[in-house]
Amino acid sequence: MPMPPHNRRAFRAAVAALGAAGLIALAAAPAAFADESAPELVIGGVEPIDGVKPGSTFDASVTVANKGTGAAEKVWVSYSVTRGLDFAEVPSNCWTQHVRPYDEMPERWTMVCAFDQAVEPGVVYTPERPLRVEALDRALHDELRLRVGENDPGADDNGTTPVAGTAPAVKLAEGRAGGEGAAGVVDVPVTSVNTADYQVTGAAVKGSVGETVPMKVEFTNAGPAWVMAKVGDRSVRVMIKPPAGTSVVKAPGFCKAKGEASDCGTSERALYEGGHEIYTFELKIDRRVADAKGSVALSTEARPFDPNKANDKADITLDVTGEGSTGSTGSSTGGSGGSAGGSVGGAVGGAVGGASSTGDDGTTANGGSLAETGSSALPITGVAAAAVVTGAGMLVIMRRRAQSLR
Repeated sequence: MPMPPHNRRAFRAAVAALGAAGLIALAAAPAAFADESAPELVIGGVEPIDGVKPGSTFDASVTVANKGTGAAEKVWVSYSVTRGLDFAEVPSNCWTQHVRPYDEMPERWTMVCAFDQAVEPGVVYTPERPLRVEALDRALHDELRLRVGENDPGADDNGTTPVAGTAPAVKLAEGRAGGEGAAGVVDVPVTSVNTADYQVTGAAVKGSVGETVPMKVEFTNAGPAWVMAKVGDRSVRVMIKPPAGTSVVKAPGFCKAKGEASDCGTSERALYEGGHEIYTFELKIDRRVADAKGSVALSTEARPFDPNKANDKADITLDVTGEGSTGSTGSSTGGSGGSAGGSVGGAVGGAVGGASSTGDDGTTANGGSLAETGSSALPITGVAAAAVVTGAGMLVIMRRRAQSLR
């Protein structure tokens, strides 16, 4: 079916009319929105926390304020702590969730509290009871994140099923002015008095010249604390130097060449207590070097939490095998008496045994299989051949003796 001709002039007129109406609507919008008041919630009131002892608790008295022009009818306050901390109690108007690490976010526990009450502009509020936090045995460099909003944040898709609190519910109470915070999200560092022992384990490499062999070294955080590096901070590096006489055929991820060594990082910026990184290289043994030895060592930046420096470096040894060996030369089967019979018998027996050691298909035949089972019996064909040669030798001797007697 043919399409009717397109009326470009009518189309342009329609677009112009719609555009004019849109401009009029946009011009009127600011005036309409200006008449509406909106809340602007902020949170704060918590300064950096330092000197916490593992196993102890501390209180964090947060503040909530409304810097907007209208009241918030209901608010939600979220508390999030990294894995060295935990919530000592959870009110019944709150729920908690464990969230696994993802997208540079470390493992954490979150508590979300709903306050079904209005938060008026210009007023500072604080929970009736402060947030009580426990420092675990693995606490060291942790973080408390505070967040406030007028909408339910919901559960994290990467977390466990939320669990409701059982402690008495808590409300917001009007507090003193000042210290109301300046943002909807605030991160508070929490530092505990603890240690983490970083250590490395070396390797013993063994093989022959020309062979490619694996070399595996290890870096471990022996704890008791976990260590979370701040975003942008330089984390620990592992310097791995192979023994002289070898060359790197393949290096693991997180490693780059730096002179004769490899500069290796870690797969995560958070190093759990008891966690470790294993670096597996493939080395080619190029030549034998007397007393060749490599090393694995931690980088030398200051780590006040790790006072034990004795295990920050370890050796990588190299044992080159097989070079200079002559192999087996075999042994005489005829004894050491020097008789003609013994010499001939030994030579023939050896020749026959060698000829029958492998079959046409390359598999081990009689001689080989017997040697593998430890049997000292000679093959029947070898014995028969030796007997024939011995008999012939005796016949020659007897004839010579008969001629001499004539």
